Amino acid sequence: MSDTLSIDTPAAPDTEALRARVREAIRSVPDFPKEGILFRDITPVLADAELFRAASALHHSHVADLAEQVDVIVGMESRGFLFGPILAQQLGAAFVPARKPGKLPAATVEERYALEYGENALQMHADAFAEGARVLVVDDLLATGGTAAATGRLIERLGGTVLAYLFLIELDFLNGREVLGGARVEAVLHF
Repeated sequence: MSDTLSIDTPAAPDTEALRARVREAIRSVPDFPKEGILFRDITPVLADAELFRAASALHHSHVADLAEQVDVIVGMESRGFLFGPILAQQLGAAFVPARKPGKLPAATVEERYALEYGENALQMHADAFAEGARVLVVDDLLATGGTAAATGRLIERLGGTVLAYLFLIELDFLNGREVLGGARVEAVLHF
């Protein structure tokens, strides 16, 4: 049996082995972007075609049960843009980006949120999806949950319903899922 995965592979034959390979490739960078933070860098996963396919297959395996329900995948800026479109193709859903201000060309709706050291905002096009759309939110990392929660509020303001949040990595010690209002939260890897 070949270890090669196609983008359409819904689940890997040995999920735990793939999970271990992806986890090993994630680089830990101390004091980035500021002192005291241990940054989990996924670029080595993206730089290896097999690992990127494995990470995509693992994403799919966590939400395959939602395939018939998801209308739209919202990818959060910016690493949600890497896994979100692939998953949208696998699930037969649309893809919508949630961007930083000033990046979208048409009329937008904005949601502001607090950071440890300030404030930020995300925007989506005002016509990003039809009212009543069922949405899966995708990003690379769940830390404190502020960005994901803001994305959820933005989706609700546009008339959508968040079915679940999906992350490659969850930093469990930061308890980010607690700010997501009891929504379903899936993470491929836990640190």
